[in-house]
Amino acid sequence: MDNVELRHLRALDAVAAAGTITAAATRLHMTQPALSRTLAQLEARVGVRLVDRSSRHLALTPAGTTLLGHGRAILAHLDAALAETRTVPRPLRIGYTCAVLGRQTVPLLRSWRRAHPNIPLDVVRRDNSTAGLTTGDADVAILRTVPAEPRIRTEALYTEDRVAALPDDHPLGERDQVLLAELTAHPDLPLALWPDTGTASPDLWPPQHRPARTVEVGNVDEWLNLIATGGAFGLGAAGTAESHGHPGVRFIPVSDAPAATVYLARPIHPTHPLTEDFLAAVRDVVSG
Repeated sequence: MDNVELRHLRALDAVAAAGTITAAATRLHMTQPALSRTLAQLEARVGVRLVDRSSRHLALTPAGTTLLGHGRAILAHLDAALAETRTVPRPLRIGYTCAVLGRQTVPLLRSWRRAHPNIPLDVVRRDNSTAGLTTGDADVAILRTVPAEPRIRTEALYTEDRVAALPDDHPLGERDQVLLAELTAHPDLPLALWPDTGTASPDLWPPQHRPARTVEVGNVDEWLNLIATGGAFGLGAAGTAESHGHPGVRFIPVSDAPAATVYLARPIHPTHPLTEDFLAAVRDVVSG
């Protein structure tokens, strides 16, 4: 792969975000033929097809998706370097999927503001396994699963108890706590999972008490809405309950479920000059 330039990566990023050559060209302030030539040049230099042009709405091939992830990280590194060089304060972006630090989120944000009044924190939700780290949308992330991504470093911060998420009219809804086996005693109600970022799995149950059915959702909002309408029950970490009160959903501690681990994650090559300061701030908040 020779002579791939930043303009090639920006073109691929724009096409992925916009979905059409017309919209991507508008975003980049260039003509459609020029953008098409840029993409064709990138594919020629990489040596593989990156964009599927078989329909009006363009889609990336698997190779294109892989290059896009790396490309967005490269562009984020460049933006961070330019901001630092120009001494222009840039917000530090915290990625998350279902929760940040639960009840410790506000103390973290307040302590950071006191210590770094000119560098705000942007808290951004991204519904993927790295909460935006590999796509360049986040500089650091709080995760509850360890991504299978060699470009990301993780460290365990602390553990959280598990909670059941039930419709508020569920027979167990008035209990102070429940057992795993009690949650699956109602086989008509499936377990709601979001595979990429959620912490629940049928494997948390003993074999004889595993859920009879599961249903997949795309993010925490879909998870909560499905449960609230009586379409499923959920098993989550306490931080999710602390961050997502929802009318129609009752959160109840599960006394025999294994704890969930909360992880602090960041790229191997930092994308913000104050990454280490933020890591220290998080460790201080959770240890205090």
